[in-house]
Amino acid sequence: MNTPFKGWKSYSCFFSAEYCQHYLKNSYLKANIENPEQKSYENGYAFLYYLEHGQIYYEQAEKAPLVIKPILLFYGLVHLIKACILTVDPSYPETTAVLAHGVSTRKRKKQNYLFFQDEVKLQKNGLFPFMSEKLFHMKQLEGEKVLMEELLQLIPELDELFFILMRKNSFEKLHSNGSQLHIPEKILDTYHMTGSRFKEFLASKFANGVEFSADEGIHLILNNNPVSAISPLKFHMEEGCWTLPINKGKLFNFPELLIHYLLLYNLSMIARYETEWWSELTKMMPNHDYPFIKTFLHITLKKGPFLVYDYLMEK
Repeated sequence: MNTPFKGWKSYSCFFSAEYCQHYLKNSYLKANIENPEQKSYENGYAFLYYLEHGQIYYEQAEKAPLVIKPILLFYGLVHLIKACILTVDPSYPETTAVLAHGVSTRKRKKQNYLFFQDEVKLQKNGLFPFMSEKLFHMKQLEGEKVLMEELLQLIPELDELFFILMRKNSFEKLHSNGSQLHIPEKILDTYHMTGSRFKEFLASKFANGVEFSADEGIHLILNNNPVSAISPLKFHMEEGCWTLPINKGKLFNFPELLIHYLLLYNLSMIARYETEWWSELTKMMPNHDYPFIKTFLHITLKKGPFLVYDYLMEK
C-alpha cells in the first residue's frame, strides 16, 4: 500500500476544486487525452461533487438502521465509482445507456429463498460493464450469472465468519517481506498443482504480469499495487495483509470493487422490493444469511471508500 488509508480524512485533498482540476489534468495527460487543461477545468466540480455526495451517503449509512443501510451504501459507492470513471473518461456520461445499473436480479424471490443462492445477471449496457472496461479494461460477459455465495467468498474480511459458521476457509493469508509475498506451500495441495504449475497459473491471472523470487519456496515479487489492477490478491483491511482466494473459480481475479458493487446492488434491490423477506431476516435472523449480510455491510462501509481511494492514488 503506497499511502496509508485514514478513512474520509484521506479524501480531504479532493475537497478543493483547484486540486481536483490539477489532479484530473495529470490523469488526462497520462492517458493522452486531448485538451487536458480544458477538460479538467470542465470536470473539476463534477468530480468533487461525486466524491462529496458519496461521502454523505456513507456517513448517513453508518448512522442508519440496517433495513436501509444497503440502499445508502450502494448509492454511495455508485457516486465514488463515477468519480473514478471521470479520471479516465472526461466525457462521462456520454449517453443515457451508461446510467443504468448494468446488472439485474429476479424481482420476486422464490419460496424458501436463500440469499447465498441468489444471483445477479450481467447486462450489456450500464454502469457495471462500463466501469469494468473503463477502470479495469475487462470485458464482462452479457447474460452471465453470478452467485452471492461466490461473491461473499471473495471478501477477505469474511474469511473468519466462513470458518466459524461453515467450517471452511476462503482465503490464505500471505506473509510479506518488503516487496515480496511468501505463499505457503500447503496451498499447492488446495490447488492440486505442482510448484511450477502453480507459478504458471498465478502469473496468468495478473493483468500486469508478475515475478517470482529465485529463493526456495514460493515468493511473489510485487512490482505494482495489486488493489488497483486485475489480480487474484485481495487486501485484508483489518489484518493489514495480502490474501489469496482458496477457490479458483471464474471470479478468481475479479477486482474487489466490482464484487462490492454486485453485492450492494442486490442487497439494495432486496431492501427496496422484498420488504417482507428483508424484514423477517433482520428481525428473526433465521439462518446464516443474516450474519453474513450484516458483517458484509459493516465491512463495505470502510472497504468501499478504501478501494476507491486506492484506485485514485494510483492515477
